[in-house]
Amino acid sequence: MGYLHEGHLELMRWAKQHCGVVVVSIFVNPTQFGPQEDFAQYPRDLERDAKMAESVGVDAILNPSVDEMYPSGYCTYVDVEQITERLCGLSRPGHFRGVATVVAKLFNIVNPDQAFFGQKDAQQVLVIKRMAADLNMGLEVVTVPTVREADGLAMSSRNIYLNPEQRQAALVLYRSLKLAEEAVASGQRDTFIIRQLVVDTIAAEPLAEIDYVEIYSYPNLEPVTKMLGSVLLALAVKIGRTRLIDNIILGVGDQCS
Repeated sequence: MGYLHEGHLELMRWAKQHCGVVVVSIFVNPTQFGPQEDFAQYPRDLERDAKMAESVGVDAILNPSVDEMYPSGYCTYVDVEQITERLCGLSRPGHFRGVATVVAKLFNIVNPDQAFFGQKDAQQVLVIKRMAADLNMGLEVVTVPTVREADGLAMSSRNIYLNPEQRQAALVLYRSLKLAEEAVASGQRDTFIIRQLVVDTIAAEPLAEIDYVEIYSYPNLEPVTKMLGSVLLALAVKIGRTRLIDNIILGVGDQCS
């Protein structure tokens, strides 16, 4: 959605390595914002973004207007079921309907062979992969690892909302994920205990308000009680008025139960 940062540039570098022509879409999509969310305030600076995209070899930017994407009388939407019913899909009703719709439209306009999305938005990547497969879109959706600041905070356009005290408090997200990773490495397999470790760590930060902390099988996002295969530990936390998300994929063996 623009206001590019190093995480976005890494997506573009990956695309440049794999593709002959790279197109970046920049569009703050109103249909994925809830009524009390930050659509009007979301940072926008197309001139800045264009310079950054050009610096890593992007060939073209697609920057449609809202009226072009949703003209008068617009009434067609894409719904991906099941995997949208939890995590951000549960706490932000209608969010993934907006995401799937706009991405489907952007894919139809550009007709790419590959599309690159960041692991930071893990559920979004899974939704887009499911949509592309189910609708026979004939493209490959590539997942790029999360890009982080030196202290571990996942890069996000919304990080600019944080004042210095909030910015420091936001480190609790990454710290809690790393504690969970260490617990698994030490032999912990009970997802309730792992989740509670994360909840307690975040709750100890006075400026943090938990939206959700959940563990699901990966990539199907089914409930699990014991870790025997890959799981997604995902969280959404408000620091002040800023909602931040992060996640980590934890893996043991070859199945979950």
